[in-house]
Formats: sequence, C-alpha cells, structure tokens
Amino acid sequence: MHIFWFRRDLRLDDNTALHHALLKHNNVQPIFIFDKNIVEELDEDDARINFIYENLSKINSSLNKHQSSLKVYFGNPVEIFREICHKVKIESVYTNHDYEPYAIARDINLKEVLRDFGIPFISFKDQVIFEKNEVVKNDGTPYTVFTPYKNKWLFHFKDLDQKPFKKSNFSNLAHSKYLFPKLNDLGFSKSSITVPNFDLNKVIDYDKTRNIPSLDSTSKIGPHLRFGTVSIREIVNKVKSVNETYLSELIWREFFMQILWHFPHVVNQNFRSKYNGIQWRNNEDEFKKWCKGETGYPFVDAGMRELNRTGFMHNRVRMITASFLCKHLLIDWRWGEAYFAKKLLDYELASNNGNWQWSAGTGCDAAPYFRVFNPSEQIKKFDKAHIYIQRWISDLNELTYPQPIVDHAFARNRAIETYKYGLKNSLLEEV
Repeated sequence: MHIFWFRRDLRLDDNTALHHALLKHNNVQPIFIFDKNIVEELDEDDARINFIYENLSKINSSLNKHQSSLKVYFGNPVEIFREICHKVKIESVYTNHDYEPYAIARDINLKEVLRDFGIPFISFKDQVIFEKNEVVKNDGTPYTVFTPYKNKWLFHFKDLDQKPFKKSNFSNLAHSKYLFPKLNDLGFSKSSITVPNFDLNKVIDYDKTRNIPSLDSTSKIGPHLRFGTVSIREIVNKVKSVNETYLSELIWREFFMQILWHFPHVVNQNFRSKYNGIQWRNNEDEFKKWCKGETGYPFVDAGMRELNRTGFMHNRVRMITASFLCKHLLIDWRWGEAYFAKKLLDYELASNNGNWQWSAGTGCDAAPYFRVFNPSEQIKKFDKAHIYIQRWISDLNELTYPQPIVDHAFARNRAIETYKYGLKNSLLEEV
C-alpha cells in the first residue's frame, strides 16, 4: 500500500503529490491526521476545524464514488505513522511540502521513522508557485524587500509553464471502506461561524475597491488558500491578466512564506534585531479592551468586533488595528499576532507574522517606526459616511460607547520617543 497524506491541500483536483502518487502507483490510500500538537490549542468550536472537517467529508464522499475512502486519525503524526507501519506493509508515503518551522521539524522526525522501516517519504511543492530558494537575488541570498522580490517573481513566472494538472487516475486509489468520524468523535463541536465561499468576480475591480471596508469587495479566498481547498496554480492562472494589484497580493503571500523559510526566528523574534530594545508597555487591561473592540476609536473597534463575530477583518482595517496596538498602546506585536492567530479564518503563520511585524516596524520591508496611523484620519479616507463602522458598532452614538483609551497626539509622540530610545539602546549594546 502507498499512502497519500492530506495536509494543507484539501482537494482531489490539481493536487501535486496525489497526482504523482496515482500516476506512479496503484493501491493509494488517502489519509488525514488531526495533529494534536496543533489542534489541542484550539477552541472546541473553532470554525477552521469545522471547515477542515466539512472539506474532508466532501473528499470522502468523492472517494466513495471510486470505491475508496479517507482514513482520518487524531494524534501525533509521527506516532500514528509508526503504528500504521507496524500493522500494514507501506511502500511509500506521499505528501506536499509545508514551510512552517513546526511542520518542517515534524517531517524531519517522520522521515527518520519511515527510514527505519525502509519507506521513502516523497513530498512536492503545491501551496505556492515559487518556494524556498526559487526566487532569490543574483548572489543567491533571499530578498527581504518586497518590490525587487515581486519583480524577480514575475520575471520567472513569464517563462513558467505551470498549469493545473489534468484529472488524476483515481482508479489507482485503494479500495477501502473506512468509517468517517463525526465531528464530536474528534473532540470538536459545531461552530456558529462559517467560512464563506470565495468569489473571483471581486478580483476585477480589486485595485479600485480594496481599501473600502464598507464594500463587499474582497474575494474571501484566504481560508481556501490556507487549507488548499483550491489550487494556487488555478487561481494565479485565472487572475494574472485580470488584476495586477490582486496578483501582487498573492505574491506578498509567497514573499512572506520565503521569509519564514529563510528566517524561522521571526516566529517569535523581531526580524530586525535593532528593535529588540523597544520597551513595550504591555498593559493587560488595554489589551483586553483592544481585543473586545472597546478602545473608543471607532475604526479600531469596528474591526475587532467584526473579527470576533465573523473570523474576518478587512485588510485595510487589519493595518489600522495592528498599528494602533503596537504604536498607540505600545503593546508587543506578538500579543496581537497571537490573538489574530486564534480568531482569523484565514490565519497563515507567514502572512500573519509578516504583516504584524510590518505594522510594528520590526519586520522586513516594514513601515517606518515614525509612521503612526491616525485612526480618525483613516475614517475620513476610507469610511467617511461611517457605513462600515455603524455596521459593527451599534452603540456608537450611545453613552455606553467608551471614551478614547488614549489621546492620539500623546500616543504618537510616546511611540516615536519609545522607538527612538529602543533603537539607541540596541545600538549601544552592539558597541
């Protein structure tokens, strides 16, 4: 038997590793593992687990039409594979690459276990167009500034013939009738939040509408790319000639992925160490108010309330809320990054981390530390009629709505002085 391991690629069509496994072998058994090292940290009714489960159910139904089925496990993947190998003769394991530090370490451990059984671990690029060292500077070093990375990405892309795979040979699937588990069998329950379908029709005017949060103008493709319910090759081929600005957003995703792969320390450290001297205030009461959307700044509060209710937040508002936490409140970007990681349906470590460090000024190609968004001015530019704000803040004109948690001018000056002092201290430590 040959195993195909679903991970961040929850689809049967245009799935690189699955395609190659079925092309080369028969008796291919698909499996999925709810990795307890990841999912045990999540809430019981986490909407992303629901989304994964729903798509696994669809995959299983499709496999049933080919006299096959999906075997679902819960536990430590390395231990699960060790147990499988003791019970069944496995000839190979196929899967697609994952670029996050935990997944890389897990796969290294798994390779060693499989090697002891004489089983090859075969993985493929699938969730990006270009990975790892495929887009680097002429001297072989990684890009840390987006625009030159994007230009090189586009240069390579024009010569790339990377079209979606044709239909795979599903007749080579293993004939199996595994019982598909119920959601509560896995320790989870139904979520009140659902992941919306994506809509590529929104791409057409994306460059004109992308900064207006009151409009339903974003494609909502984030969770689908995160969990691989759609192929990045298919999406890029559909949008590349439709909207250059939208394509740039997809390239940003790959930029941050290669940053994470080259510089894994960014998971919990500043990309730019010169900002290590910043003295964050980390006021827990203020952080709680930010989380709840009770800062007294309507644009910030609307964004946080939208996030808490739906698992989504418009990208413009993400920048405003992140900047506010780091600059106005001087709360460590890692606190905000962790909260977004818990709430966002489209949470992806590389992009979430990269964007938070961009907002804090500590990351690669980041906003300068003295750039402090004025939330009130942002309203004038992007929600002048308060359509978005009133959608999420029902008590805006009530006495119950809080007063501003901090004065903008005071907070701006405090942030700039704190960053200056932190930079000075970091320089002194290096001398």
